[in-house]
Amino acid sequence: MPRGAESLPVPLERALPLPDWAKRPPAPEPSPPRPLIPSQPRRADPAARSPLGAEEGLGLARGRLVHRLLQSLPDLAPARRSAAARRFLALPVHGLSPETQDALLTETLAILAHPDFAPLFAPGSAAEVPVIGLLGEQALAGQIDRLVVGEETVLIVDYKTLRPPPLDEDAVPEAYLDQLAAYRAAVATIYPDRSVRCALLWTEGPRLMPISSALLDRHAPARS
Repeated sequence: MPRGAESLPVPLERALPLPDWAKRPPAPEPSPPRPLIPSQPRRADPAARSPLGAEEGLGLARGRLVHRLLQSLPDLAPARRSAAARRFLALPVHGLSPETQDALLTETLAILAHPDFAPLFAPGSAAEVPVIGLLGEQALAGQIDRLVVGEETVLIVDYKTLRPPPLDEDAVPEAYLDQLAAYRAAVATIYPDRSVRCALLWTEGPRLMPISSALLDRHAPARS
């Protein structure tokens, strides 16, 4: 073969015919439904009321700090938790006064030391668990604050900061019930052989409030 012959164009009469799909315009791209994000509820979030809620402009930052401590401290031995939390809260990036640091430390350690909450933070439990899936044709994307998987039961726990706990579950804001019901529906598809329960952990108090299945059934996400 002469040098350079391999780069010569193929004559039209020898070219393969185009397949039919190459001669048609592409189909329009599907428009997926808006994902259901339980942590961004469609209902209005209730107003915050906490002694630290407005101090130093903390707002939602306070909630993130408590979440971060409850995520990391259970992995440490109890004797090391206080010092680790103090170092974290004293970081200049947070801009917290010593009084605010002490208040957040006291609140968080009280939760971890409470005997009723020990199963939530026992070995085998998991923090900040991402949940992504489909409920029928509805996409869901969220993150569970604490997930405890047992042999017969799965417990979903969502933390609520900046707000005092209501007296009973009937006074829980509907936005929170929507959130838990969506998580429960997703987790139930992963563990179909186990009972999936939900609870709210109100960090102000603190108080753990189980939410009944009957109430969550009324807030279950619609499956299209």
